[in-house]
Amino acid sequence: EKSAAWLAKMEKKAGVKKTESGLVYKVVKAGDENVKATDDRDVVVVHYKGTTEAGKVFDSSYDRGEPAEFPLNAVIKGWGEGVMLIGQGGKIKMWLHPDLAYGPQAMSEEIGPNAALYFEVELLEIVK
Repeated sequence: EKSAAWLAKMEKKAGVKKTESGLVYKVVKAGDENVKATDDRDVVVVHYKGTTEAGKVFDSSYDRGEPAEFPLNAVIKGWGEGVMLIGQGGKIKMWLHPDLAYGPQAMSEEIGPNAALYFEVELLEIVK
């Protein structure tokens, strides 16, 4: 319930949209529309920051000082869906419902069961 209320509040912010799956997002910078990840097997190079609804950072490639590289099928569902909405060079903010994040399982001290999460992702490169 707490997560649902938080997501409903975020959804009302200016420029924020929601996909059919329930991903709440805002494209900060569209990036190159001709260079996009189109398949969940695509590998992306990104800078990102993930926070809890309380604003606590639980993971950040910025803090580590180097971008991360992942195949989109190896990340949580909402994250992969969001990255496919922008092109190379783009940036997106995403608020993930627990169903699009880690669901009922606790992932760490910071990420409890049924936690909604917030991510800022900058798509640096797509490795086809």
